[in-house]
Amino acid sequence: MNLDPSFTDPKVIPRRTDTPEGAPMDILGLSRDELKEALIEAGIPARQASMRCGQIWRWVYHKGVTDFAAMTNIAGELHPVLAEKFRISRPEVSSAQYSGDGTRKYLMRFADGSEAETVYIPEDDRGTLCISAQVGCTLNCRFCHTGTQRLVRNLSAGEIVAQLMVARDDLGEWPASTMGRKITNIVMMGMGEPLYNFDNVKKALGIIMDKEGIQMSRRRITLSTAGVVPMIERAGKEINTNLAISLHAVTNELRDKIVPINRKYPIEELLAACKAYPGAHNARRITFEYVMLKDINDSDADARELVRLLRKYELPAKVNLIPFNPWPGAPYECSDWERIRAFSELIFAAGISAPIRMPRGRDIMAACGQLKSDSIKARRSAAKEDAR
Repeated sequence: MNLDPSFTDPKVIPRRTDTPEGAPMDILGLSRDELKEALIEAGIPARQASMRCGQIWRWVYHKGVTDFAAMTNIAGELHPVLAEKFRISRPEVSSAQYSGDGTRKYLMRFADGSEAETVYIPEDDRGTLCISAQVGCTLNCRFCHTGTQRLVRNLSAGEIVAQLMVARDDLGEWPASTMGRKITNIVMMGMGEPLYNFDNVKKALGIIMDKEGIQMSRRRITLSTAGVVPMIERAGKEINTNLAISLHAVTNELRDKIVPINRKYPIEELLAACKAYPGAHNARRITFEYVMLKDINDSDADARELVRLLRKYELPAKVNLIPFNPWPGAPYECSDWERIRAFSELIFAAGISAPIRMPRGRDIMAACGQLKSDSIKARRSAAKEDAR
């Protein structure tokens, strides 16, 4: 284990989860057992609690209902009791932006005023929702706009699930169905590092995959990490979704600079953890994300070294080549298209899939690496105006 003191795991200040005395409890994000226990504490007889729990669960996660009065198979006299004790939240949507290519970006404001962004990306054969795990980020990856925003806190399980609920509201996707849905895939690739918020991410994805609710298949969910090596095996065993690795460089010297977590968990340890990832095989490949930075990591030699590494560790791999998406003050430029194509062809020639991910939502700063709470930018602009 590399014990370089220049990078340490972050100490995240969690969100307060206690409900103020007398305030209704938010049931979004509660597990089934937690919801059942809460119903019993609210005075519903234990012998009825399991049935009521199942009914409420389906109304909330299958039909998207936020009003207990709309739950028609629950006795009317229970509606005011439920409304007094509980609420079914949605975060405020501070802004919703719609790109000319169909991409949608939502800035969501949570109860404590913290904000995070969520992006929906429609394609011909799928619709992907990019969900955030944290407010801000601590990893400071040099090419990523989110990394310029300080880490504020982890998102709760309810706040993670709420991002999907808001997107489904906007897309008119209730009741939930496995047929003809617009959101077919979920990627934990928004703001923050999911493996530094492991418990809440695990709980939220469990709710999203529940067969009595949203019914999202784990094969349609991808968890992306910059390389928190000690948590990768646990993620495979306990969450068991697809895995994506933000690699972006093939030498420790370069990766130390552009993905600082590499100073603690270098490439060799990261790829060894990928090789041991439970369930990885040729039909369920690990995705390696690789942002194309002009004259930084885009040479033929870099492509060949990437192939060598993937072969050395015998990894069932797919490489996603991501043209760098610019943001104000970014220290890099995107590789030329000819260079990106040549890089891709070298990897394909070695028998490894290396598609180029076409930029989506650039016009609304919703593309990969561009997310950063708009409110922060707005507050800074206001502060400058006040100082004049």
